[in-house]
Amino acid sequence: MSQAKPSSSDASAAAQRPSLLGWSSSRLSDLAWSSVIMGLLAAFVGTASSFSVVMQGLDAVGATPPQIASGLMALSVSKGAFAIALSLGLRTPYSLAWSTSGAALLVATGPLAGGFGEAVGAFVVCALLLVLTGFLRPLARLIAAIPSMLAHAMLAGVLLPLCLAPFKTLSLYPLWGLILLLAWLVGRQINSLLAVPAALLAFAGILVFGLSPDWASLWGAGGSLVTAPVWVAPHFSLTGIASLALPLYLVTMAGQNLPGQAALRLGGFERPHGLALAGSGLAGLLAAPFGGHANSLAAITASLCSGPEAHPDPSKRYWSAAWAGLFYMLFGLFAGLFTRFIALAPTLLIQTVAGLALLATFSGSLLAAFQAPDSRIAAAITFLMTASGVSILGVSGAFWGLIAGGLVLALQKQGWLTFKRP
Repeated sequence: MSQAKPSSSDASAAAQRPSLLGWSSSRLSDLAWSSVIMGLLAAFVGTASSFSVVMQGLDAVGATPPQIASGLMALSVSKGAFAIALSLGLRTPYSLAWSTSGAALLVATGPLAGGFGEAVGAFVVCALLLVLTGFLRPLARLIAAIPSMLAHAMLAGVLLPLCLAPFKTLSLYPLWGLILLLAWLVGRQINSLLAVPAALLAFAGILVFGLSPDWASLWGAGGSLVTAPVWVAPHFSLTGIASLALPLYLVTMAGQNLPGQAALRLGGFERPHGLALAGSGLAGLLAAPFGGHANSLAAITASLCSGPEAHPDPSKRYWSAAWAGLFYMLFGLFAGLFTRFIALAPTLLIQTVAGLALLATFSGSLLAAFQAPDSRIAAAITFLMTASGVSILGVSGAFWGLIAGGLVLALQKQGWLTFKRP
């Protein structure tokens, strides 16, 4: 019995149908040099803009230098691999990123009683919550229902300690602090994407020409350029979940996953992104036992990969995110070398670069938090309690700040609290 041959339109439709496991030769025909260039730019910006923030975050929760390098390597390789799989499989420019806002939270939280192993346990729980959010729409809707002004206030409170570092540096290292600040301002004047790379370049210049570091330590004990993974056994505790896992999950959702989805929609990619969100959580889950705190959907680099510079045809821009993933993986292999280089500088100078990298996010979060007059008191309580670094019952201020602000907002809505404007 003869079988009917599929029409050309059916074949074309099948080739364009998104499939995570599927592959077709048409994908290779979609590749353009502009996608390679934008992928490289996205990976460079995504790494350079927040590398020091992640370093400081992992150090703050008790990671050793080899564990910090391992965490950076695991995050880079896992997010790169999943970016390639998601982008090519679904033909959507899914650029992934490590959670920069989450790393700032680690700085604000500080070491847990159970050491870095307890922090890793919190990383695992956070990653599982991100995976569940991608698959369970009710959970995603619940997170979206958190008042945006409180989410922004919490994020601003988390970022404040690092954002103060550039100005503290002006007191202890006035010349170096001024050079870093001017480099950041000049880079931002040229292009906002160049602000942090310019500060990093100035940082490298200060380190090479202005300080006298121990260059012998740059190559490590074994002299290996490739980063070795370090397994960290996770330790789970209720305190670690409440103090770190839940706030890490919330700031990653509010600070990166929701803006990342918005960036994709602005680029014309309106499809549901639950699978990609789950994929970013799974990437973080694989990285967690090696010291990685959290991965997420990217926002800024997503705009680079989904914009017209990546490809004139929106349906072919997914290649830029795939190439970004490849460059992330290559960087991850040498994360230890970069970590040892940056660690040659005084801690406050490293925090200065991290703070400059977060200034734009901090100002945007602060503006969004206090934009509505009726909710400013609730936002202020959330912001200040989070920024204070207070710990109650072993639980960090970010959690209590969100609870306190939410309670004030709920009492206002019920009419039990009224704040008269001056």
